[in-house]
Amino acid sequence: MISRDQWRAFIDSPAVEWTIFVVGLLLLFVVAPLVGALPGPGGILVAGLGLAMVLKTSMWAKRRYVRFKRWKPKAGGWTDWALRRKSYQRRRDLEKQRQAEPAEEPVERTGSN
Repeated sequence: MISRDQWRAFIDSPAVEWTIFVVGLLLLFVVAPLVGALPGPGGILVAGLGLAMVLKTSMWAKRRYVRFKRWKPKAGGWTDWALRRKSYQRRRDLEKQRQAEPAEEPVERTGSN
């Protein structure tokens, strides 16, 4: 049985990272359009898988993704959800906490003239 540390060391090796990156690009730009021509949501799923693989291994792609999220925050939230990112879960939990806390009522001030 392979341990978690051994698996991480294997995944972090340069040859495996490049392989994941190339397979992700192929899924994103070659397979997804071909599957997308067929009826059903297959192209979206394949493109999401390819995007996840590219984002996992490429710092350039991660920077572009962050820039995209700043430009279109609502779409960035959807992609975070689709990619099952921890940052999405953390932001969602913080938002729930803020909504659960009772809001302080503003104090009315009367002007004395």
